[in-house]
Amino acid sequence: MSSVPNVIRILTADDHPLLRQGIAALVNGEPDMKLIAEASNGEEAVEEFRLHRPDVTLMDLQMPGLNGIEAIIRIVGEFPSARIIVLTTYKGDAQVTGALRAGARAYLLKENVHLELLEIIRSVHEGRKRIPPEIATELAEHATEDHLSVREIEVLRLIAGGNSNKEIADCLSIVEGTVKSHVTNILSKLSASDRAHAVTIGLKRGIIEL
Repeated sequence: MSSVPNVIRILTADDHPLLRQGIAALVNGEPDMKLIAEASNGEEAVEEFRLHRPDVTLMDLQMPGLNGIEAIIRIVGEFPSARIIVLTTYKGDAQVTGALRAGARAYLLKENVHLELLEIIRSVHEGRKRIPPEIATELAEHATEDHLSVREIEVLRLIAGGNSNKEIADCLSIVEGTVKSHVTNILSKLSASDRAHAVTIGLKRGIIEL
């Protein structure tokens, strides 16, 4: 009987070549793993997944063009059994929630790749889900809060861009009074003291990006 373990075939998607190289070295050094494909953006990730049907996919969230969450949605939409691990620098609960809702099985901060990646790949390959304790804590802190609506996120994003209420109203083709109502709701839901504070919270939690 052969003692060679079944090899876990891995696809990595990240727009930073050095990170991909580091992951390749880490993964290919294991007897039960092999990096079979790489992608530098979301579109490539979807195409490489279709072509190679990897056992586990490592997905960055912030990539040019199609982002990681959009790529996960497409992949899981076509291949519901896809096992995807998100690798990111973002700790915000909104980013985590978005990735998990899209179909990711695990979430790992890039700063912990060398410590935890190999274990998490094996765990996800076996069908388990993994969320680091610090991220689970962040999720728990905001679990009972009202989430911003799609429109409120649009307004917050425009506030972050330095737009006045009138400019936001013009941009969204709504009246200024409606914008003021949205701003009031945003401040309340985020427990923010003012517009600038709301933007800071939105960026920290990954609700918006600059």
